[in-house]
Amino acid sequence: MRIIILSDTHMPRKSKKLPGVLLNEMNGCDLIIHAGDWQSIELYEELKERAPVEGVYGNTDNDELRAILKEKILLEIEGYKIGVVHGHGRGKTTEKRSIEAFDDEEVDAVIFGHSHIPVKKLHNGVILFNPGSPTDKRRMPNYSFGILEITDELIFNHVFFNSKE
Repeated sequence: MRIIILSDTHMPRKSKKLPGVLLNEMNGCDLIIHAGDWQSIELYEELKERAPVEGVYGNTDNDELRAILKEKILLEIEGYKIGVVHGHGRGKTTEKRSIEAFDDEEVDAVIFGHSHIPVKKLHNGVILFNPGSPTDKRRMPNYSFGILEITDELIFNHVFFNSKE
């Protein structure tokens, strides 16, 4: 199973269209996971035309998106439990808020966004993954998104690129 992981697309404010490298990677993917700050229902609809979509809303998402998405979700895919949350809030770091969102759940991985900073690391046996942003890199050297391949394990990787064209 091949899953594309996005967050913080902020469309159409930060980009009118998805980057070509991302669109190419979406070809033939089994699922798209978006960890919030879509900013437009049009992006949600566009992604659904490419593959099934799971996602959460972020702090900049409007009422239309909040009506169809939740603040956090727990996905069970091929026997793995994957928590998805945007990670916004007060106090603590985005990473700590994201971990705490699933304190009462047994998860294999937590996907989060908000900071626009790519993260891939292990915390107490749980994989933490932030795909970064494909359209708003802020102070990061590159734009990015993630790919999760599920075989007999969860294999998370970032795709880094220089242009959002």
